[in-house]
Amino acid sequence: MSTAMNFGSKSFQPRPPDKGSFPLDHFGECKSFKEKFMKCLRDNNFENALCRNESKEYLECRMERQLMAREPLEKLGFGDLIDGRSEIKTEP
Repeated sequence: MSTAMNFGSKSFQPRPPDKGSFPLDHFGECKSFKEKFMKCLRDNNFENALCRNESKEYLECRMERQLMAREPLEKLGFGDLIDGRSEIKTEP
């Protein structure tokens, strides 16, 4: 008697998700950007809106080193930070 169970001829072919999964930075290529971002978060009580420039720089580093798929910054929510613009608006 065989102990293996056969559930049909179809085999499962796993594939990674389209978004949200990327290689770890094993060689620390973007470690300085990550540390700068984490320090900003700690210094600002984890208000991530105050650390958007650091977040953008970290993601740019990851894209440049192929640690994540290249995406336009506008698509990642940083369109307002391109060319030095900032989302923080001050009242006149």
